[in-house]
Amino acid sequence: MSRLFLLCVLCVTTLAGAKAQQDNPGSASQGGNLWLTYPGSDGPGKGRHVVLIAAEQEYRSEQSMPMLAKVLARHHGFDCSVLFSVNENGEVDPTVPAPFKDRAKRHRIPGLSLLAKADCVIWISRFMHLPDEEMQHFYDYFDSGKPLIALRTANHGFWGGLNYRKDGKKVSLRELLGGTFMAHHGGWHREATRGVIVPEHRDHPILTGVKDIWGTSDVYRCHDNKNPFPDDCTALVLGQPLINLEKDAPPNTKKEPLPVAWTKAWIGNRGLASKVLHFTMGSAGDLENEGVRRITVNGVYWGLGMENAIKADRSVAIIGDYKPLKPGFNYEKLGVRPRKVEFYR
Repeated sequence: MSRLFLLCVLCVTTLAGAKAQQDNPGSASQGGNLWLTYPGSDGPGKGRHVVLIAAEQEYRSEQSMPMLAKVLARHHGFDCSVLFSVNENGEVDPTVPAPFKDRAKRHRIPGLSLLAKADCVIWISRFMHLPDEEMQHFYDYFDSGKPLIALRTANHGFWGGLNYRKDGKKVSLRELLGGTFMAHHGGWHREATRGVIVPEHRDHPILTGVKDIWGTSDVYRCHDNKNPFPDDCTALVLGQPLINLEKDAPPNTKKEPLPVAWTKAWIGNRGLASKVLHFTMGSAGDLENEGVRRITVNGVYWGLGMENAIKADRSVAIIGDYKPLKPGFNYEKLGVRPRKVEFYR
């Protein structure tokens, strides 16, 4: 067999592999790593890396974060990695309890070392109890000056809070994100949310092209008289509870709208300012809504200082089938069970 023939075969094989990866960009990393990678196409985000973290038990982020990664990679050009909370067998497993009754047990999110080179992080976790070395990756990122998009349960994302310190004092998730879960203002699993754009901030880049905002997750109460909405935060969207889970349901007039999306800056230990978007919607079901997806995608551009690349007509269309399971903890009834990482490509 000639050397030229072998070179031709190698070239054709490489091109075929590249074409297959382009057609179906999600893949488990080589070497058996327990996360997914989605190479970016040509687009404004080319050369930028977004890490998405799915580590909660209720809102099916194991389905929504790969979907969102495909949108960011295919339509916008960002390289994306999706990290998951996994069980002892290395399976994506939302059924692993959080918090553990055994205080000595720890959760596991493989791939957190990728945060060191990430340009942006989209993060949803719930009561994760991680080893110190895994938490340190978060703490280092909080000091990096890079943007952070925190969805839904991220504001109670770690069991026992943070051991992150600034100027010798512990920093709470409330300080970092501008608010934390205090109660279900809307009826939990009973009352949907209608997003209402704050009129004076209608021209904020994150709201470009955003029209309808709706989702089945309820409105969180994150502030009260003792912990009011912070002066250093800008409310973009208020959440109005509806009387049921139907999209066309009327508002529950007994419950006032509360902030569900706001921005702020966080300055960590290196003196670098990170742009923060906290969006307390963001369940897998919520992300079926174009407005919820567009806010999240626009948040990436805004966080990276790429506001000029935000376009009202830039696609946030879902790629392929996306049929998220319903939220909740009745795993057998809902069809939630441990699965290999590859299942979520």
